[in-house]
Amino acid sequence: MIMKKINVVKSNEDFNQVMNKGKCIKNKYFVLYTLKNNLDKYRIGISVGKKVCNAVNRNKLKRQVRNILDYHKNLYSKSKDYIIIVRKSSLNEDYQVLEENLVKLLEKMEKEYE
Repeated sequence: MIMKKINVVKSNEDFNQVMNKGKCIKNKYFVLYTLKNNLDKYRIGISVGKKVCNAVNRNKLKRQVRNILDYHKNLYSKSKDYIIIVRKSSLNEDYQVLEENLVKLLEKMEKEYE
């Protein structure tokens, strides 16, 4: 099952709001921002910078992150926006390492900022 379009943070304004006002947590591979929204659903935005890699690999990383998030839907709560920024170090890592680190980050975020 693929993430629905309604659950995606798309507008630049929303992205900036979550990044400026939200809580931030980081590890070697990801930076995760979260902020409560007034909707009755979670929304997720994934960002891979141009400096990280070329378009093919950026899309591959985004697909991997989306897949991890779809598989671990129970980790994030309703009515929150999440922005995940993928770091350059994640480029040469395998899927299991990325999954492990992203799941740990989500769990830590939910524990600390409920």
